Amino acid sequence: MDYLSIHEDDTSMSSSERTIERGFSRYGRKRSSVRMLLDEVNMTDRKTSWMDTEHRVILNVGGIRHETYSHVLKKIPATRLSRLTPNLANYDPVLNEYFFDRHPGVFSMILNYYRTGKLHYPTNVCGPLFEEELEFWGLDANQVEPCCWMTYTQHRDTQDTLAVIESLDLDGDPPTQEEIAKKFGWEDDYYTGNMSQWQRLKPRVWALFDEPWSSKYARVISSLSVAFILASTCSFILKTDPSFQIPDIDVFYSLRVVDEGGFKNYHKTIGTDKPVTSPHPNFFYVDLICNIWFTIELLIRSLFCPSFHKFVRSPLTIIDVISTGAFFFESLLHAILIQTGSLVTLDFLSMICVLRLFKLTQHFSGLKILIQTFKASAQELFLLVFFVILAIVIFAALVYYAERSQLNKDNQFTSIPLGLWWSLVTISTVGFGDMVPKTYLGMLVGSLCALMGVLTIALPVPVIVSNFSNLYSHSQARAKLPKKRRRVLQAHEVKPALLGVKQHHGKHRKKSSSATFNQPPANFKNANGGPSMHDNSASKLMA
Repeated sequence: MDYLSIHEDDTSMSSSERTIERGFSRYGRKRSSVRMLLDEVNMTDRKTSWMDTEHRVILNVGGIRHETYSHVLKKIPATRLSRLTPNLANYDPVLNEYFFDRHPGVFSMILNYYRTGKLHYPTNVCGPLFEEELEFWGLDANQVEPCCWMTYTQHRDTQDTLAVIESLDLDGDPPTQEEIAKKFGWEDDYYTGNMSQWQRLKPRVWALFDEPWSSKYARVISSLSVAFILASTCSFILKTDPSFQIPDIDVFYSLRVVDEGGFKNYHKTIGTDKPVTSPHPNFFYVDLICNIWFTIELLIRSLFCPSFHKFVRSPLTIIDVISTGAFFFESLLHAILIQTGSLVTLDFLSMICVLRLFKLTQHFSGLKILIQTFKASAQELFLLVFFVILAIVIFAALVYYAERSQLNKDNQFTSIPLGLWWSLVTISTVGFGDMVPKTYLGMLVGSLCALMGVLTIALPVPVIVSNFSNLYSHSQARAKLPKKRRRVLQAHEVKPALLGVKQHHGKHRKKSSSATFNQPPANFKNANGGPSMHDNSASKLMA
């Protein structure tokens, strides 16, 4: 009878209760003994459940609830989660949870870091977002696992690339008035509204000569500058062609006395000589017009530049000054030394005008990206030059002694310096063929030199191509972005506005409620990112 009554009550018992009671019923124990034992088991289960509930912590991050234990959060001290207390403003006593308005996907990886001690990078978020979340929760970004480190640090390389592109001024979007004032150092006058006419005129003139995308007039001036650069370069190239040169003929007269039958007769002879040739005079006028434009452009740019010291130290400015000054200095020396014919120095000075081609980087963004690619690949290029020089010296010495190892009447490698020229030509895969090894050992050295050149030059090429592709792709992506973006208000800008709305609606409520709203809006944001105690009390009164 007792067994049947106990069996009927199994539905209200736990599994442990059922097992113990059935065991005792099989061996004929009394019901009172069974009940005493069950009471002890229930007390132990309740104590365990109460301890489990006491140490359990519920975290609501972005609307997703996460549960863990308090001792898990204490594993990493001096962090935001290790200092959770019910006294915080973002603790909800009704739901017994802490609320954080943060990214829930990133928080799952952060909570896993507390559980396992390993911080992995989520692949579905951007790197700066993950860094901001780590900073908010008080964690160190350097604790990311090595398996995720390369993926995690890619955004830093991207940010460096975007910063370089930003410095190149590739964007066609004209700067705002505030940006122009900061560029010229007139922030105080701009904010106070005390801008003079000179301060308003100077940026406009500078934009005409330095920012081709700023206006249609700037594009016209840019086109003129490019045309003069090309005309000056073409003039320098064409005037060296023999068909465009005029010989300088020297005419000389001589008087010769001829004795004809006792009578002296005088014969006059005329001779010509062509010692040198000179370019056609029209090339001088072309160069003169181009250099007058370059001089005017240089003076205007130096007068209206934002910073004269930075402008003078610019490489393009130095090239422009040297090229323009070389032309006028050459013209002056030509006028002084026209009778001497010593024009070697003048020919050397005229070569400097070719450097003006670097000024085209101001007008073409592709050239800026190419130059920046070489700057970004400077370390790889220096490494390439070091290995090439090392290989040149080694193979020059090897081929010199290899050609002397056998009897060789046609030996062209009479010294190691001559071998340096041969190894340079061979490693660079040019192969003029002016110097060729004749012995079998020398041919072996030449083969190894050619193979080493192919491998050495091919190694840094992918890095340089990758840098160029990275810069070019990011510049194209940045150019396709919208010029104007919607402004996102900050937290300190939003909460006063919301507080004003509460005050407006609170006018029709009780005076106690309005008195609460009229308190100064201080401490809108506590240490955990949640609303302050004042906001909680106001929201309760509103409800």
